Amino acid sequence: MPDLEHVAQSLARNLKRLRQERGYSLDALAARSGVSRGMIIQIEQARTNPSIGTVVRLGDALGVSIAGLVDQAEGPAVRMVPPEQAVRLWETPAGSHGTLLVGTEAPGPLELWSWRLMPGEGHDSDPHPVGTAELIRVETGRLTLVLDGAEFHIPAGATASFEAAAPHGYHNSGPEPVEMTLAISVPPPR
Repeated sequence: MPDLEHVAQSLARNLKRLRQERGYSLDALAARSGVSRGMIIQIEQARTNPSIGTVVRLGDALGVSIAGLVDQAEGPAVRMVPPEQAVRLWETPAGSHGTLLVGTEAPGPLELWSWRLMPGEGHDSDPHPVGTAELIRVETGRLTLVLDGAEFHIPAGATASFEAAAPHGYHNSGPEPVEMTLAISVPPPR
């Protein structure tokens, strides 16, 4: 896994470049994303380690995936990401984690994730832009997907899809780890 300093530097460089390419001032990006101007400045200067929610809101406001914000290099038409370059964006002391495997920007941001949720743990997400879709494949355990307050139980071997424009979360209330693959498709900015 890349170390957090390299991820912070990539995020800083890419956030500033994308903001400027779109002609957004710091204030305009703050208004579009709901992230404070001060926080954006700190991120662009690689002086903070923002929460995953903050990175998602910035990506949504810029119309790019998290992969586009933390990508460490421009690449060829076929981009292979070795396991050691996958970016672990969140983890807990018990061993739960979310690792961004790869992403692309065309026609809108598309991300592929590998997640592990240890028993009793979960991860909640703010609503994504209208039109965002998520696909989940549960490999082991039994996932409890919470979408706008309703619970859906997804057993190992099953897949699910949903519109992610409402608050949602992924939880493990079972006795064994949940291993899952998650794909997120965000519509291109209007």
